[in-house]
Amino acid sequence: MAEEQSAAKKPAVIRVKLEWCKGCEICVAFCPRNVLEMEGGKVKVARPEDCTRCMLCELRCPDFAITVE
Repeated sequence: MAEEQSAAKKPAVIRVKLEWCKGCEICVAFCPRNVLEMEGGKVKVARPEDCTRCMLCELRCPDFAITVE
């Protein structure tokens, strides 16, 4: 049980394939915790510790540029 609690507290790993990102900002708009922001026309993971792993960014990205682990 202690392992489950420590795993739940680890920040999510959010991977962005910048070469696939076209800067549409859909992921930023759908993120309920403002984890993502735009920088230089591409998405940036600004606050991974706030991620709840809701997967909305991954599900809404039309270019499959984001994965959440």
